[in-house]
Amino acid sequence: MELQNIVPWGRTLAEYRAMFMLSDEELQYSILGCGDGPASFNAEIKTLGGNVISIDPIYAFDKEQIAKRIDEVADEVMAQVCMKADDFVWENIPSPDALYTMRMEAMHTFLEDYEQGKVQGRYIHEELPTLSFKEKQFDVALSSHFLLLYSKHLDEAFHIEAILEMLRVAKEVRIFPLITLEGKISPHLDGIMARLKTLDYLTTIEKVAYEFQKGGDEMLRVRRSK
Repeated sequence: MELQNIVPWGRTLAEYRAMFMLSDEELQYSILGCGDGPASFNAEIKTLGGNVISIDPIYAFDKEQIAKRIDEVADEVMAQVCMKADDFVWENIPSPDALYTMRMEAMHTFLEDYEQGKVQGRYIHEELPTLSFKEKQFDVALSSHFLLLYSKHLDEAFHIEAILEMLRVAKEVRIFPLITLEGKISPHLDGIMARLKTLDYLTTIEKVAYEFQKGGDEMLRVRRSK
């Protein structure tokens, strides 16, 4: 993967808590973040004494390279957001300016933590659908704004393979959002849930207290039925 093809965009611990319905107790779980990118989630959890490992292709690059890429794309991303402002819910995030400030602060927090986090093994260059971790190493695996969102780019077979790999290394999987970049429910969702049911997994769609992309206020939770 080339850095010029990556658009880094980081979210906060508060957003992760809302997107994935993470309780105070669950913040102390062993958590795997799949595709966390330059989110501040890992860094903020560390300050609370928690245990998160984040994986992402962007972690192949060093701090300076990632920071440079953030600077290159931030204005372009915000221009696109402003052009499509009606596609978003401006409540918890009241304006494009507030969004820019939040995202840049989150990515700054990530960058300040990144080098130490790599040494500590909290930021690892890996990507779905193949993970190096042991079976049931984590309590929960999270996918924020990757699986289902990019349904046009990743087919149903990829999604099933990726989710099963997450279920191999974690006791539970949570995916947010369930809509695509175009704001429609992923065309893969029904097929994924049907396939997981045949493999004896419980799947539930749960409303969450977070909506920025219109219609993006649901999470998929997957667990063993026994």
